[in-house]
Amino acid sequence: MWSIPGRSLWLLALSLVALLVWDASGLDLALAQWFGGPGGFPLRDSWLLSQALHGALRVAAWIFSLVLCANVVWPVGFMSGLKLARRVQLPASALLATGVIATLKVLSSTSCPWDLAQFGGVAQYVSHWQGWITTDGGGGHCFPAGHAASGFAFVGGFFALRADRPRAARAWLIGSLVTGFVAGATQQLRGAHFMSHTLWTAWICWAVGALTDSLFTKKEEAPATLLIQ
Repeated sequence: MWSIPGRSLWLLALSLVALLVWDASGLDLALAQWFGGPGGFPLRDSWLLSQALHGALRVAAWIFSLVLCANVVWPVGFMSGLKLARRVQLPASALLATGVIATLKVLSSTSCPWDLAQFGGVAQYVSHWQGWITTDGGGGHCFPAGHAASGFAFVGGFFALRADRPRAARAWLIGSLVTGFVAGATQQLRGAHFMSHTLWTAWICWAVGALTDSLFTKKEEAPATLLIQ
């Protein structure tokens, strides 16, 4: 049954309001102008950003997903004590979140910052909300932030672990969030995404994780609190 406990809904709602406030602030473009100008983004082709923190991190995320899939059948470490359903939930929530982000990117006409005229491109800056109904003259397919999902997609693991492995759940959540924001910051420095793209990816992945958890939580079980105590 697709249902989210009340506290989870409140947290999702409050974070959504914060996101909408950021969208309305117009700070996306101002922040991007810190890292780029009419000549483009100087760090776009940086080896550290483009190879290590972009290419290598993306590969690492897929390898980790495969490890989680293998742990469904051959659990090791702290996962060995988890129920089968929770071991399935770990990779399932990550893959579902990744799929949702990828699908939204394909459907969106919003272009990347480095495509904008302000940064040497040809596109005009419009809100990513308008990107669903009109083109901005650029390549599009840049909303939300796909690379940030290399970390954020795994936040759903928190829900799978919190009842039986609360300490591991907290560490898992922190690691997923840190990785996601590092990946998002990497792409912002390169001019590949705006801050809102990263924030929306985090929110969507968290929502997908909460919804996926509802499918793996038996009806008779009292839902654990979403808040980290």
